[in-house]
Amino acid sequence: MTYTTRTPEETERLGEALAARLRPGDIVAYLGGLGAGKTAFTRGVARGLGVSDRVTSPTYTIVNEYLGGRLPLFHFDLYRLTSADELFEIGWEDYLGRGGVLCVEWSEHGGEAMDGAIRVALRRGGDGGTREITVEGGGRFADLGL
Repeated sequence: MTYTTRTPEETERLGEALAARLRPGDIVAYLGGLGAGKTAFTRGVARGLGVSDRVTSPTYTIVNEYLGGRLPLFHFDLYRLTSADELFEIGWEDYLGRGGVLCVEWSEHGGEAMDGAIRVALRRGGDGGTREITVEGGGRFADLGL
């Protein structure tokens, strides 16, 4: 399903709607360039999971952990990784085993670790302010009700 958002707040609301359907161990794999809205979408996912912490991009830390919500949220940024092997070296499987949700920016760097993930493609509209967001992940995510 494809959605158009016009503001960062609308992008966050879409992430919040997705969060209501997430289960332990779900991986949300983002596809989209710089400024596409990946972190804004993750802020919405966090809010939808009941996380009250400020959500920021984990560009330099690779992963930020947000605990205290309905499910733990592990927010990854794989931009600086050069292979999927590096992801496993930093404990990817340990994060999967912690019963949380893994939101992954630059997921194309994750290789086979992204198999079975919910795919969220974000693209900036021609005017720069709108976003086209496509969510693929099976029937659970067929219509987020927005």
